[in-house]
Amino acid sequence: MSKFYVTTPIYYVNDKPHIGHAYTTILADVLTRYHKAIGDDTFFLTGLDEHGQKVFQAAQKRNVTPLQHCNEMAPRFIELWKKLGIEYSDFIRTTEDRHIKVVQEALQKTFDRGDIYADEYEGWYSVAEERFITETEKDSGQFRDVTRLKEKNWFFKMSKYQQKLINHINDNPGFIQPEHRRNEVLGFLKQPLGDLCISRPKSRMSWGIELPFDKDYVTYVWYDALINYVSAVGCFTDEEKFKKWWPVSVHLIGKDILTTHSVYWSTMLFSLELPLPETIFAHGWWLIGQTKMSKSLGNVVNPLDLVEQYGVDCVRYYLMKEMILGQDANFTPEGFIKCYNSDLANDFGNLLNRVSGLINRLFDGKIPPAEKKDPADDIVEQSAKKLPANVEKLITELKVQEAIAATMDLVRLVNGYIESQAPWKVAKTDLPRAGTILYTATEALRLAAFLLSAVMPSKCNLVLDILGAGDSGRRWGELKRGIKLKTHEALFPRLEVDKK
Repeated sequence: MSKFYVTTPIYYVNDKPHIGHAYTTILADVLTRYHKAIGDDTFFLTGLDEHGQKVFQAAQKRNVTPLQHCNEMAPRFIELWKKLGIEYSDFIRTTEDRHIKVVQEALQKTFDRGDIYADEYEGWYSVAEERFITETEKDSGQFRDVTRLKEKNWFFKMSKYQQKLINHINDNPGFIQPEHRRNEVLGFLKQPLGDLCISRPKSRMSWGIELPFDKDYVTYVWYDALINYVSAVGCFTDEEKFKKWWPVSVHLIGKDILTTHSVYWSTMLFSLELPLPETIFAHGWWLIGQTKMSKSLGNVVNPLDLVEQYGVDCVRYYLMKEMILGQDANFTPEGFIKCYNSDLANDFGNLLNRVSGLINRLFDGKIPPAEKKDPADDIVEQSAKKLPANVEKLITELKVQEAIAATMDLVRLVNGYIESQAPWKVAKTDLPRAGTILYTATEALRLAAFLLSAVMPSKCNLVLDILGAGDSGRRWGELKRGIKLKTHEALFPRLEVDKK
């Protein structure tokens, strides 16, 4: 049995969950479900980043403690993940003792190694980003709440590991994906790498994890946040658990946090003498009419609104099917409805309606045997038999969109097969042949439902239940003859487009 450990970024507790958060978390859930289905041992981690200046200021405005503020904000994410059918293994919050202890031990180990030193620094500080920025970044106008600061701080010798990181990236082509993001990081590393300020004086901002070697400082929120990936799986606390799960199989991140994960995190792990992640995968952004979602533009899509209006499974399907991993994708209501009607109503849902309707009419609702075979059946059967291995390969390569497309190709092939074979006509003169056609089509539907169940767990498990195949797997021929189909309503009723 192989292991598969996947993480999402830990989301900022002050944020309102939007479609970008939902996408990453659903993607992690889909990958986990696929790996479970092929027998892998899985661990799926998500959670919340709860320290830093913005949380501190938000709590002050509300006249509550920062922890109370976090406790009141956290349920928004937990409730959304439940409604989106997300089954994580662990949900970590950076305010938990189990995390704080590991962060402090990591800081102490790095300090003892001589990789943390004190220095006075003067520069431009972005309150919004919670970090010092360069003169060039300041002049770009992209940073809000910029102020000039001069203060003593603690620094991590990130520059010490620059060449080691370059060598690792060159020696491990799959470490940063997709390839254009790998090239982006290598380009960034052509310039001398500065050291990382990893502290904030309590006199300026006290909400954070205290440095174990200087009680007047808390650690920088990014240093704290990145360690969640190891603190949740027993780093320094449970050697057996940590050895089982680390290194992580895939860190799923948005492209905007590529540097922090590929450079900051990697060099931190080098200093701690821990293995680097197997893969850091940076996906694109969801755009609204070619524009990045932002609160200031008022174009943020709330995934709960979509779920309440259309149902969770079709939202999951659309998000997984429409984004090519690594590229941006454009969300429009029209695109969503077109995808729903074409793929789910016309193709997948219609296939269930056709086979169940014909089996009910011609075979008293019982799945017929396959007795009289024809070359046309072999085309469907061979395509279906090849599909599970193809899907497994694509999922392993993080090509979720292609895995879905390959499965839907089978669904469309079977719809065409039913149309050309016309079992309703054949049944008038050759009932066994009609039965073979319907068995072949229904078994292909079962297999497609099994392979899509990671994407649409509720609807696909309903299909399997209707077919009496809830305990079936990914081999051809597992559909049981003589089972009576359960009655059902339309799986995906067509949506009418509101022209207004």
